[in-house]
Amino acid sequence: MPFGAFLVFAVLQAAPQKVDIVSVTGCLRQTGTTWTLENATDPVPSSANAPAKNEVPATPPSGRNRFTLIGVSEFNLPQHKDQTVIVKGLHIKAQPVGRLNITSVTTISPACAPAK
Repeated sequence: MPFGAFLVFAVLQAAPQKVDIVSVTGCLRQTGTTWTLENATDPVPSSANAPAKNEVPATPPSGRNRFTLIGVSEFNLPQHKDQTVIVKGLHIKAQPVGRLNITSVTTISPACAPAK
């Protein structure tokens, strides 16, 4: 098999990476033009829709994760700044900081929960 044909075959055989839709709770922060979710919980599988009332915790949880938020132009993030929010979106695993491509943002507390 010629090298070019082998290369095409290898690329076609590579399995596409699955990107999970998750829900993460944390403190919404802004630094310059970058939005992050700080003191965030571990991602849990979810749907892309805003959380149902029974998915909103009475006491905002706090975690140790940090995520950079992308796809933010569709959301009015300044209205949620420095609040505890549930962010749902596509989880893009990366080092040193993962990313969330947002599909919904819901405020659950007007202040950020204390860091763990």
